[in-house]
Amino acid sequence: MSVNISNSVGLVKPQKWTFDSPITLQNGSVLPQFELMVETYGQLNATKTNAVLICHALSGNHHAAGYHTSTDKHAGWWDNMIGPGKPLDTNRFFVVSINNLGGCHGSTGPKSINPATGKPYGADFPMVTVKDWVYSQSILADRFGIAQWAAVMGGSLGGMQALQWAIDFPDRLRHALVIASAPKLSTQNIAFNDVARQAILTDPDFHDGFYTEHQSIPHRGLKIARMMGHITYLAEDGLGKKFGRQKRQSQYQYDYNIEFEVESYLRYQGEKFAAAFDANSYLLMTKALDYFDPASDFNGSLTEAVSGTKAQFFIASFSSDWRFAPSRSQELLEALVAAYKPVQYITIQSQHGHDAFLMDDAHYLSAVAIYFNRIAQELNA
Repeated sequence: MSVNISNSVGLVKPQKWTFDSPITLQNGSVLPQFELMVETYGQLNATKTNAVLICHALSGNHHAAGYHTSTDKHAGWWDNMIGPGKPLDTNRFFVVSINNLGGCHGSTGPKSINPATGKPYGADFPMVTVKDWVYSQSILADRFGIAQWAAVMGGSLGGMQALQWAIDFPDRLRHALVIASAPKLSTQNIAFNDVARQAILTDPDFHDGFYTEHQSIPHRGLKIARMMGHITYLAEDGLGKKFGRQKRQSQYQYDYNIEFEVESYLRYQGEKFAAAFDANSYLLMTKALDYFDPASDFNGSLTEAVSGTKAQFFIASFSSDWRFAPSRSQELLEALVAAYKPVQYITIQSQHGHDAFLMDDAHYLSAVAIYFNRIAQELNA
């Protein structure tokens, strides 16, 4: 059955970009060469000033909009945001979406072949940080000939990348859109990430990260990690309204099989994720989240960290997001105000929790659309 692609960027084809020069990571490790999987939507204008970079969250990838085939059941993960006539209008902007280093959807990562051994990197793939991702993205921008992004945009871990872009390359972006994010993880968030990692690391099929060589996958650990993480992305009210205490059967079964509908939902989400994502990549991504703290390079002062930025900021948070609460976005807001930087902030009332940045919320999408309309006007000024 074919899908209706008329309200999207249509059929898109990922592009694998190869970089033959070595890249030195923040921890001192060197990748002799690397590849980045990329999708683009829209057209780059003659002056190369209308480009927008999309940075993905923990489990995201380069497929942010459109469809890969006419039979795909689902569009890219931010298809409601990106496309013709949508908030990020591809009739006006050239959008670049990337799968980060260390990912498992085509960019160089643990599943890639280590040229030193001829085998998959596995656990030998080096730790990567948000700064490493931003640096590799700057190399990609050079390849495109993009001297300055019109905007860099992301939600959650993607928003952290947008902030790091503004700090590390202040002359290379005009706007930073930081959505459902934070200037660093809370202690509770670090704890959640460690529990998820322990589920993977203690899976008997993990084999110290070299499970590919053992023809195995730490499926159980990855499934549990995703189930636990998924709970934290949802709001209690939203989850309650969706499932309540609804049971599959009217009477208790007095066993440990699925009885409540919420159990069925979480196990389905865990199974789906474990079948599509690499465990080593999940470990790397969660550690990159833990390590992110740009203020640490400025004596712990977030105000000092953003004092050299030149971008204008758009910050959005969601009322029911308890993992990246509005107060965390307000920390960044206050630092930018203290540094006399231009910033627009909005809190959206939502029952979808952290996942709200992916949802069809009219107020949220309208706010982003208004902001990009202003960026488009700048281009035409």
